[in-house]
Formats: sequence, structure tokens, C-alpha cells
Amino acid sequence: MDMHSLALLALFFVILLALSWPLGILLARVAEGGRVPGVGWLYRIEAALYRAAGVAAGTGMHWKTYALSLLAFNALGTLVVYLLQRVQGWLPFNPQGLANIGPDSAFNTAVSFASNTNWQGYGGEQTMSYLTQMLAFTCQNFFSAATGIAVVFALIRGFSSKSARAIGNFWVDLVRTTLYVLLPLSLVFAVFLMGQGVIQNFSGYQEVQLLEPLTYTQPKAGTHGQPVLDAQGQPVTESVTTTTQTIAMGPVASQEAIKMLGTNGGGFFNANSAHPYENPTPLSNLFQMVSIFLIPAALCFAFGRLVGDRRQGWAILAAMTVLFVVMTAGVMTAEHQAHPALAALGVDQNAGALQAGGNMEGKETRFGIDASALFAAVTTAASCGAVNAMHDSFTPLGGAVPLMLMQFGEVIFGGVGSGLYGMLVFAIMAVFIAGLMIGRTPEYLGKKIQAYEMKMTSVAILVTPVLVLAGTAIAVLAAAGRAGVANPGAHGFSEILYAFSSAANNNGSAFAGLSANTPFYNWMLAIAMWFGRFGVIVPVLAIAGSLAAKQRLQTTAGTMPTHGPMFVGLLVGVVVLVGVLNYVPALALGPVVEHLQLFTK
Repeated sequence: MDMHSLALLALFFVILLALSWPLGILLARVAEGGRVPGVGWLYRIEAALYRAAGVAAGTGMHWKTYALSLLAFNALGTLVVYLLQRVQGWLPFNPQGLANIGPDSAFNTAVSFASNTNWQGYGGEQTMSYLTQMLAFTCQNFFSAATGIAVVFALIRGFSSKSARAIGNFWVDLVRTTLYVLLPLSLVFAVFLMGQGVIQNFSGYQEVQLLEPLTYTQPKAGTHGQPVLDAQGQPVTESVTTTTQTIAMGPVASQEAIKMLGTNGGGFFNANSAHPYENPTPLSNLFQMVSIFLIPAALCFAFGRLVGDRRQGWAILAAMTVLFVVMTAGVMTAEHQAHPALAALGVDQNAGALQAGGNMEGKETRFGIDASALFAAVTTAASCGAVNAMHDSFTPLGGAVPLMLMQFGEVIFGGVGSGLYGMLVFAIMAVFIAGLMIGRTPEYLGKKIQAYEMKMTSVAILVTPVLVLAGTAIAVLAAAGRAGVANPGAHGFSEILYAFSSAANNNGSAFAGLSANTPFYNWMLAIAMWFGRFGVIVPVLAIAGSLAAKQRLQTTAGTMPTHGPMFVGLLVGVVVLVGVLNYVPALALGPVVEHLQLFTK
């Protein structure tokens, strides 16, 4: 890392902390219920929504009722998104006349948006109508983000409650989070993005004249669109000259705002945040990165306020920051290294780069290496699949960093809600290990951590590694899984491992060399996404219910402090050892082998 890298990272954190501190205060007030100062008029809208839905806002839920309500709501959302895709060709707001989506792709995409993954096996502007993008995807981006925040609110109540059966009301948490936090933030951010040049319209795609004609070759099409083959069975090509280009339009800014703030990921365009209509300027690029971490960071401050000890929030935030800075330094350093194979050929790897030295392959020249590497670290530390560079083109060790950030469980800031409740699960594990070391019953925030909590903690931690490793193994063994790999050897294995790591950890980014829009991968990754999301949420809610029912103990001289540097170090160690240790053999077969191959003849 050089001074440019350090300055960018410092600027990022200064803006993040300045914005997340007041947002943390707002989130704490939203979680507590009642009127929120400054926006009292929204309280009337909130009450009207409860009356219309028949929700008893003052009634708390047992954790099982909370979990069932959450699962039913998200299952219904999955069904709606699936059906809208299946009939989009017959619905309005489809100026390009895009066809209905096939069943396996529609199912994969529906699960993807319900699980806050936004894995995209399709080209957005070539596949999805404006109505599908708005009504299905943008709305579900709000609901999946609100679901994650609702779960962390429930877990925090488990720590702060004193012998209570209820952990809150899911419908109330869902409505308040959406109404007071996600909608206002998205509106402000969408306006900012439009000011930067992100488009927001319902126009048909525009046909524009090229400054110079472009000539290219393509396979010659015969009857029924089938390619013409020569005597050897090879496609016959023909030269084509074009003088125009089709430029996609659409309501982009509205979807872009919530996809970033809700750590949903994906994008209106297939090129994602590398597309100039989705991420036009270095300033929009910076604030897109900030927006991804904004709510996860703010929730740490809200956590400290809600449990009555702000130092607890700072401790969690410190652990997240230490891990993030180390991993970001790793990817930046790796991408500043020249590719040895290309260097041996005398290839200029920095043509058009903002900085000299490094691997510019797959990166936008308007952002450069540092902004692209930081974006990759941010989007994979959070459960956000938005990308502004091709992760598949990173160096082996540079690509390993986004892979590992997902495999940590995406608790290093992580998704909205999911990052904090995932880190709190690791905190429970940390105090349990500390209790074993000193021979005391472990406590965290005044609640005893006993056998039941540790069983649920183990389930929550082990769900994703099982899904990732089992899914990768099946894909490697199955002919249908291997058929999607464009690159053989270690890199091809990394592509499969990355896909299942992304799906099970609800990230959504991808190594693009894997052709994943096939029935095999659509079904396999959908399974990984659904259970990677809700297979963690259910045990977390069970922990919340168990903790809420316990008396809150007074702090004594024998209580281990959980707000100082020692606990932060212990928590970081547990995340590293428990979170990523499961994947070491798989990482050795993929990125590590690929890196070593660069230096072999």
C-alpha cells in the first residue's frame, strides 16, 4: 500500500463514521418503538399501516412466532418475485418486449432477492423488464434488508430484556425499519446519484450513431438461427459493419440506492457498478462504498445504546474494522503487483491506469486499482454483490481476499442486520471459549451462555460452511457442474468455490468465468442461498428467545469485560480461526495453487 491507498482508506472511514454515528441514534429509537423525534408525522402513517394489515402493534412475539412470521413473509415474497418474472412478457412497462423468464432462472432469482443475495445469472438490461426491476426486485430489496435489521433488533432485545418471553413484533420491526430508515435514506441517495449522472427514466432503449463505423466478425446464422458449419464442423464467420449502438435506459437510480444501502447487490445493468449509467464518477463510486457499510456500522452504535453500554458497540465495531483493514491491505497490495506471466511478455499492464504499477486487468480506468480493490473488499465484507471491477481478473491472492471475506461469514460489517447478528454469534463463542479458559460460566452482557445457546451458536456458524463445501464438492463431481467452468485447473475450482461461497453467505458477487445460468447451478445455488440465509436466522432467533427469558446478572469483579482491547483481540481471533479455518483445504486447492503456478515454468 502507498500513500494514495492509505489516504483513500482514511477518507472512506472518516465519512463512514461521520454518517453512521447519527444514523445509529435513529436506529436505536426505531428499535425502541414509539414516535421518532423530528418525523412524528410518519407515526400516523405507521399506525394506518397496522390498522390496514390487522397487526396488533403492541403485542410481542415469542421467538418461534417471530421466526414463523419472518419465514412466511419471505416465502410469499419469493413466490411473488417468481410469478412476476414468469409473466413479465405480458405485463406493462416492458418497452423492449422482453420475454418471460424460464422456471429455473426465475426460481433462482426469486430466492436470490428474498435472501438478500441478489445473485444474477442473467444480463439485467437484456432480460428483465422495467416492471420486474421495480415491482419485484426493488421492492424485495427493501423487504430483505428490513428482515435482516428486524432479526438483529430481536437479538439485541434478547440481551437487553429482563426475563421476558417476547423478542418484539416482526411486523412492527419490518414496518418501522422500512418507513423510518430505508425509504428516507434511499430517497436521499437516489437523488444524489441522479445528480452524479445515474439515469432514472422509463424511456425505450436508444439507438445512437457511432462516431466511426465498427467492423467485427460473428458466426453466420442459417435457418432458424442455427450457426452455419463448415466441412470440419466449425462455425462459419462473417464480417459485419455497424454504424449504430443500442444504449439501455431505465429506472436505475431508485434501484441502485436501495441495493447499496440494503447490501443487496446485483445491478440494473449486467456490468453492475462498472457501468457509467450506474456508477458515473469517482464521487459516486466513493459514496456507493460508504452506503454499503453505512447501516452495518450504524447498527453497532445502535447496539451499544440499546444494551445500555456504548462501549460494547465500539468493541464490535473495532473488531470489524481491524479485520477489514487487514484484508483490504491484502487485496490492495496484491493488485499493485504486476502479473509475472504478462511481465515476461513485455505487456504494459498499466495502460490508462491512474497509478503506475499493478494489475489493471478487469478494472475501470476512471477508478483505478485502489478504488477497485477497496470496492471489492467492501462489497464482499458486506453481503453486497455489487462490483465495479471483474473479480475474476484479480491476481490469485487478490481474488482470494474477497473469497475469504465472504467465508468469514460476512460478519466484517456484513449485511444490514446480518453482519451484526453474525458477529454477536461469534462474540457468544468468544466468551464461551474465555469461560472455559478461566473455569467460569461464560456471560455476555449480563446473560449466562449455557448449553442451549452454544448448540444454536454452533448451528448458525456451521450452516454456511456445510453448504459451501458440500455444494462445491457436488459441482466438481457432477458433469453439469464442470460444464459451466470456462477455465480449467485451479482457477476453475476457485470459480466454483467462489460461487457457492457467495450464494451461501448471501453475497451475490461472482467470478464471471463460471457459466452459472444453467438448471444445475440455478437449483443448487438457490438451495445454498435459501438455507444460507434462513438456516442462520432461525438459530439466531432461538438464541434471542433463550436470552430474553433469562435474568440479567449484575457485573461483578469476576465478570470478564467485553469492551476492551483484550476482548476485541479475542473476538478477532475467534472469527479468524472458527470462521475461515473450515475453508483452508479448499483455498489451498484454488487461489494458493494458482498463485504458485504463476512462478512455475
